[in-house]
Amino acid sequence: MSRDDDGDALEPGNRPGSEPNPDTDSATAPGGENPDINDLLTKLDALKDTVDEPHEREKVRQTISLVERMPGSRAFTTRITKYTTRDIAESFVGGILLSLPLLVEDGVFDIAEWLAGTLVGGIPVFLVANVLFVLVMTWGLLYYADFRDLQDASPILGFLPRRLVAVLIISLVVSVGTMALWGRLFEGGPTTVEAIGRVSVIWAAAAFGAALGDILPGESTGQDVSERIGESLEGSKPPDQDDD
Repeated sequence: MSRDDDGDALEPGNRPGSEPNPDTDSATAPGGENPDINDLLTKLDALKDTVDEPHEREKVRQTISLVERMPGSRAFTTRITKYTTRDIAESFVGGILLSLPLLVEDGVFDIAEWLAGTLVGGIPVFLVANVLFVLVMTWGLLYYADFRDLQDASPILGFLPRRLVAVLIISLVVSVGTMALWGRLFEGGPTTVEAIGRVSVIWAAAAFGAALGDILPGESTGQDVSERIGESLEGSKPPDQDDD
């Protein structure tokens, strides 16, 4: 090992006048020897904090958004922006899978009687609470359980997340349809409130399965439902006719 004029030891590759060692530099550089898209995103995030002009910040944000949609980034595997017909099918399958085991259980009838029979001021409070539980559970599973980063660019009426609405409707249709198909909805002559209670019990399981079936596979390929609807509406318009 050589020493400099002051007697200090010099590491190989660090002698005065020597060329930098590319192997050493690449090992200490951000991202290591094999930088990937996530390292690029880190650099872009740092760049966004250093630029001053608003239009420059916007350009950096657009670049980050573009990179996040590229295969290989964490955002590509966790972010879901589109809602397609495949998502609808996955929700339907998930709802079926989790609701079918309950359809053959007579315990559903006992739970429904309890939900319908507990009245406060003539209101079946536990039935109302169970419906609210289904709504909150589905919302939390989709948007707060951190399975996926769900983003909805086309909410219904400007504020209702279409994925949440779709999952709830699909799971409700699954619950009512399967119970009616298998003769479980009106078996034993239940009251209307008890029949609703039976549906709400199955709905809880179906909504859970529908939400998981929608988000766990990740973002689906294909055209967004909103785009399909827009194209259908455009195609249904009569062609403009010139005035005579």
